[in-house]
Amino acid sequence: MSTPRREKRDWQKENPEDETMKILVLTLGAILLPLAAAAAEAEAGRFQLEKSGDHFVRLDRQTGAMSICQDKDGALVCRMAADERAAYEDELDRLSERVTKLEQGGVIQRALPSDAEVERSISIMERMMKSFMGMVKEFQAEENTNPLPQKT
Repeated sequence: MSTPRREKRDWQKENPEDETMKILVLTLGAILLPLAAAAAEAEAGRFQLEKSGDHFVRLDRQTGAMSICQDKDGALVCRMAADERAAYEDELDRLSERVTKLEQGGVIQRALPSDAEVERSISIMERMMKSFMGMVKEFQAEENTNPLPQKT
């Protein structure tokens, strides 16, 4: 006994474009998969762990930064080394001083123009606007004397 063959419905029939798309996707997948694995492997080799007593020292091979890591509940928890912590604290202090100075208004007061500068800016704008309005009036007068012919 043979099983009856089913015919493919219209939406199930192979389209040459679909076949090309399948080949393209499979080819890209085959090319990109090893590249992704190589990138992950390079990232995995970035850090080096060394046991030191009851903790680990983690060295970042790209930047040279060192961190102290401890095993807590099955997870490795890392914190900055003492010299990194000191640099971090110095940067925080520097930024705090800068914020304090900005809040006191030293920089803001220097940024405001003097009254003479404001008056000079206003007079420049007035002259520019008068000149612009003069040009507009000239164009309107010219249009009134030489109207365009109606082409409708």
